[in-house]
Parts: sequence; C-alpha cells; structure tokens
Amino acid sequence: MLRIFHTADWHLGHHLHGVSRQLEHQQFLDWLLDELKNKQADALIVAGDIFDSANPSSAAQSQLYDFLVKAKAQQANLDIILIGGNHDSASRLDAPSPILNALGVTVVGGLSQGDQGNIDWERLLVPLTNATGEIKAWCGAMPFLRNADLPTIARDGGDTEQSAEQDSDPLISGMKTLYAELFAQLQQKAGNDHSLILTGHCYMVNGAVSELSERKILGGNQHALPVELFPDEIAYVALGHLHLAQRVGTHRHIRYSGSPIPLSFDESDYSHQVVQVDVRAGQPVETVSIKIPRSVELLRVPNGKDFAVLADVLEHLENLILDDLPIEQRPLLELRIRLEKPEPGLRQQVEDVISKLPLRLLKISTAYSGSEKSLADLKIDERLEELQALDVFQRCYQNKYDKDAPEAMNALFNELVESLQGTE
Repeated sequence: MLRIFHTADWHLGHHLHGVSRQLEHQQFLDWLLDELKNKQADALIVAGDIFDSANPSSAAQSQLYDFLVKAKAQQANLDIILIGGNHDSASRLDAPSPILNALGVTVVGGLSQGDQGNIDWERLLVPLTNATGEIKAWCGAMPFLRNADLPTIARDGGDTEQSAEQDSDPLISGMKTLYAELFAQLQQKAGNDHSLILTGHCYMVNGAVSELSERKILGGNQHALPVELFPDEIAYVALGHLHLAQRVGTHRHIRYSGSPIPLSFDESDYSHQVVQVDVRAGQPVETVSIKIPRSVELLRVPNGKDFAVLADVLEHLENLILDDLPIEQRPLLELRIRLEKPEPGLRQQVEDVISKLPLRLLKISTAYSGSEKSLADLKIDERLEELQALDVFQRCYQNKYDKDAPEAMNALFNELVESLQGTE
C-alpha cells in the first residue's frame, strides 16, 4: 500500500487587502508536518500555485524551503513532488531543483525542452515508494501548461489536414496531445506492476470557481478541460487551481484538494482539507478528506453574497461574541452594506463600532437599493492589487470603447500575461 497526501494552491506570500497571511500559512505547514508523520504518509504532492506571485518575497520562499527541510528531516523516505501553477514562475521554481533533487524533492515548474526542441519527459516521471523503499506507483508530474507549451499546430489553430482531424477547439486539442504523450511515457516507465498517478493545474468542466481569487487561465477560462483528458488506467489525478475542494463530476479518483486557507471572503465558508489517498495495486484508490483547522477566521456581515442596511450591520456587529485574541489572530472582516444614497459618514460610524471589538476590518462593500449596476462597480475601498491583470484590461477597454472586450482579445491578453510570467 502507498499513502499519498494531495494538497495544492498554497499561495505562500498571499496578502488579503493588504494583510499578510504568513501566520496562517505557517500554522498550516506546521499542522501538515504533524499529519504527514502521524498518518505515516509515503508521498506528498503539491499540485501548483506554491507561491501567490511569480516573484515571491524572500519570506515566502524561506517558508517553503524551511518546510521541505523539516519534512525530509522527520521522514527521510517521504517522496515530495511540487508542480508549478499559473501563479508561479516556472523558471523560479525550477532554478533550485538540482539542490532539491539531492534532498529527495522533485520540482517541475514547467515543461522544458532539449536542444532539438523536444520535451524532456523523463523529468516528469517520478517513482513513488513506500516506507521500505519499494516502488509502488509512478507519477506523471504535469505542471500548469501555458499557451507557449502547447503544440504549435494547436496554438495556431492551423488548417492543415492534421488539425482538421483534431478537436474543434485547438487549445483543448493541444492539452490532450501533451497529456497523451505523458501517459504513454508513464506507461512505458511503469510497466504493468505499478499504479499510475497524474497531476494537473487546470480548470476542468463543471468546476466550481471562486471568481475573486482564481485567475482566469487558458484562453480566458473559457477552455474548461474535459475529463477524457485522463485515461481510465490512471489510479488518481491530483489537481490544483480551484480553491474549493471537489471531485470532478462523478469521478472520485479525480480531485481538487482545494486551498489550505480561504484566499478571499468568497471562500470563507469553504471546508479546507488535505486529501489522503491510499493506493493498492489493482484496486480503486481510497480517499479520506483530512480537515485543516482554521487559525484565523474570515467573517462577512451579512454572510453570503447579500447586502444589509447599515443599522442591521451595526446591530449584528454589536451582538457578536468574540474571544479577545492577539491582533494577528483576530478575525478578518468584510461588511456588505446596502444604501439608499451615498453616506459620507459611513466609515466613521462603522469604525466607532469596530474599535470596541477584537476584529480587523479589511473591506466595506456597498450597493444602492434599486441599482442595476453590477456589484463589482459598486465596491468601495477597492485596491489595485485586488484586481487581476485581465480585470484591469477589460475595464480599460470598456472605458475606451464603451463595450466589453471580445473573447478573442481577452485570450490574446491572457497569452501575453502568461508569456511574461513564464520569463520571470
């Protein structure tokens, strides 16, 4: 038997409306170390978005490397696989891989090509061993695939006879081509005696998305990938990108682990987890969701996506029963207030109440009764760092041309952003 821990979307270095999440991440990593040891895990797979940005702070990088050293120190035989996500810089992740490989940690930040332009598939094929060092499975460690990684014919959408035989969507066709090649390489390496594992950092059909914190990927997020991407022979697929823990359709062996902490107020009700995967040759895998304790609460008043009048919001705050915690552990708060008209003294009224409570106010969102504007247009205190690059582009296009940017242009803009991230 082989026991794998599957997690993803750590986003080390993340800030929520200017507040660092380093404490929450550290408490998660300390908890994970204990769980790996207590549950006697044989392997750890982190399926992308290790860091929150392509240029992570030194503190975020130190947090990762400190965890890796401690994990290998307490379990020398633990296999660790890290793959790059769309938030990560492939080259930055891959840079220390020679050192990490010597430590027993496999890092695949992105696809790499040899002198002939061929993909080095060998570095994506990782043996997974049990406590006695016996190989029980092989993992195809596929990282996040940028447009530049796809076969040229898929990126160009050419009109050759070959492309005519492929799927109508060239981007999805390109993804299928790469996964099919990885699967073939994996089968050849593993033979018939070992279970097969795949990773991915992508958006699957019918996946539940948190719009505020999951970047739109692969052509503006319109290219949701079909489950047929993964052959039936694969025992387990460890996915990253979506922050809500979920399985893909009815497939219990194809799962998103979700993020370990809520990365936006939209995710405050998520149940965060690590997936324990027990692999036995010739049998369906068994999965157990291990709940991650939350060290800092995210509160939204009122809860959900509704807005409430100011009087009700203030009354709700005054009736809260809260522990008097150190400031760095106090709940983070968003208020959603419905107004009849602009209220100049709104913030002062709110702060008068908040000042008496062990809370940290991060955001006030407002909507006006009867307004037909989208909620995104009605938010106040919105900061530039809260916006994704595509959001800024779309707003600039809307302001200049008084209409939405075409999807084809959004896809080209995403491809430009991805190419820049890949070189950082």
